[in-house]
Amino acid sequence: MEMREKIEGDFKQALKKRDKITISTLRMLKAAIQNKEIEKKGEKLQDGEVIKIIAKQVQQHQDSIEQFTKGKRQELVEKEARELGILNKYLPEQLSPEEIADAVKRIITETGAKGKPDFGKVMKLAMAELGGKADGKLVGQIASTQLGS
Repeated sequence: MEMREKIEGDFKQALKKRDKITISTLRMLKAAIQNKEIEKKGEKLQDGEVIKIIAKQVQQHQDSIEQFTKGKRQELVEKEARELGILNKYLPEQLSPEEIADAVKRIITETGAKGKPDFGKVMKLAMAELGGKADGKLVGQIASTQLGS
């Protein structure tokens, strides 16, 4: 089943159950997907592109939780956390830091990267391979450490 079909099916189920949080979360996700399709002149998105959109929304929710926590807005932290849980169901299983480190090390070896100037090249390849399965910040930290920058 395509990712879009799964999201649409879950959205319909949420409507039947009158689950307001799930409805609003999936409605925003569907809108983001539609906006990207409009941007691509009506071309239907592949699952990988949908996963990138979901990952971006997950990152936005994590940032919001961090900001609301600093602002001592617990009710908003809880709302964002529930929405984050709904979005996380659509992402592939996340890799462990050790698995990410192994992949980055292999990419560095394959490309012959040596130090800070090659960071961008390593990140581009790493995110192409690990996209959706790993947080970009963590990949960047690991790549930076391994490149000695």
